Amino acid sequence: MDIKEFFKSRLFLKQLLFAVVLTITIIFLLIGSLNLYTHHGQSVTVPDVRGMKPEELSEHNDFSDFEFIVVDSVYDAKKEKGSIISQDPFPNAKVKRSRKVYLTVVSTTPERVKMPNLIDLTMRQAVSLLETYGLQVGSLEFVPDIAKNAVLKQKYKGVEIEAGKPIAKGSRIDLVVGQGMGSDKIPVPFLLGKKQSEALKIIRASALNVGAEVFEDVKDTVHARVYKQRPAHGPNQYVKMGQTIDLWYRSDKKVNFDDLIRNYKFDSTANN
Repeated sequence: MDIKEFFKSRLFLKQLLFAVVLTITIIFLLIGSLNLYTHHGQSVTVPDVRGMKPEELSEHNDFSDFEFIVVDSVYDAKKEKGSIISQDPFPNAKVKRSRKVYLTVVSTTPERVKMPNLIDLTMRQAVSLLETYGLQVGSLEFVPDIAKNAVLKQKYKGVEIEAGKPIAKGSRIDLVVGQGMGSDKIPVPFLLGKKQSEALKIIRASALNVGAEVFEDVKDTVHARVYKQRPAHGPNQYVKMGQTIDLWYRSDKKVNFDDLIRNYKFDSTANN
């Protein structure tokens, strides 16, 4: 039998059909096993575990589809120590079972930095440098000195602190600043309608101190705005360097601050 007759024979056709069926069967088996291995078409929703602690996760049966791994920690004084502050993947994401979820928790101790040298810097430079190091400005004390507006001393909890000394991030540093040899006074800044962070920044930049802060509604720094200040802003209204400014806050959900500012009139009795 020559080659042409072989290809036309029933034996070849049977073998060809068998090979095709076997190939298709193998492909389906491979696809099926791959889907089984990868859980194709099966997904679960990532739970929101923020605010919980890693050791609490094992107590929840609903979390059995995930493997939780702590990969980082950050310090946040406003959050509970040891609690989960962020996660990857994000909550409500659709993922396959046995997915690893990477967690960042709140460190139990703040990160430490070296105290910068603020001596002889201007107050503005000192404030900027403190922010760069993750430190905060505490109280400002002004004393008569020829080096006007220059930092003379840097203090931590009432005691002078040397440059280079380790200190926790977020610590408040008090500054002793020269006010010159005269008795210069500065105008009271206008703070109505400002957010808390904006008002405090303006007060510091004006060489003044923050006094009492009163939240007349629920404390909400997102919506809180300065509703009242003492001393009040007004024409020819001046105070000494380092004087405190008291602030009252209301929520911009309850007060129309555009109208408040538009209709504002200086009231000298607000300073009494």
